[in-house]
Amino acid sequence: MAYELTEQKKVGLGLIGFGFFFTFLGVILFFDRGLLALGNIFLLIGVGLLLGWRSTWNLFTNRANYKGSASFLLGLFFIFVRWPIIGILLEICGCFVLFGGFWPSIKGFLYQIPVLGWILPYPIMILESLWRGSR
Repeated sequence: MAYELTEQKKVGLGLIGFGFFFTFLGVILFFDRGLLALGNIFLLIGVGLLLGWRSTWNLFTNRANYKGSASFLLGLFFIFVRWPIIGILLEICGCFVLFGGFWPSIKGFLYQIPVLGWILPYPIMILESLWRGSR
């Protein structure tokens, strides 16, 4: 199997899921600062466990990812100083820059999930046909 999940990686995926859940809950509850901070902490620890601490450090300190790292950490700072809307926007931009190279791997992993893997290609094929038709 291409994606071997050890116990540490399973815990990392769970923490990333909790991170997204608490961040979503924080946004729904009018940008609650405590929930957003808790979601960020879970997300960072989950990424560290999933990728490994050295790989995570290399991801954030890679010269090509400086803009994404700075944006993410500045967004985290803004959440802590009670400007959560600006903080979330900066973190979203930082996540797209930092984790943009993982989209093919994420897509391959999602296709391996039994029910989701069967449903996922259909909306993508519709969007691709619409995009080709607009050219």
